[in-house]
Amino acid sequence: MEQSYAVGWGTLALINTGIAQSKNKKGLNWFLISLLLGPIATFILVAFKS
Repeated sequence: MEQSYAVGWGTLALINTGIAQSKNKKGLNWFLISLLLGPIATFILVAFKS
């Protein structure tokens, strides 16, 4: 159970990296932020322009 949770969290971090790069933000920074915040980071990336 814990392993699938970690895989999902890591996958979300990679998706957030792609979203960040498409918005001309630093992918590595958002990858690390996503590892800490997960879905909250996704919301921040999607909800705010620029």
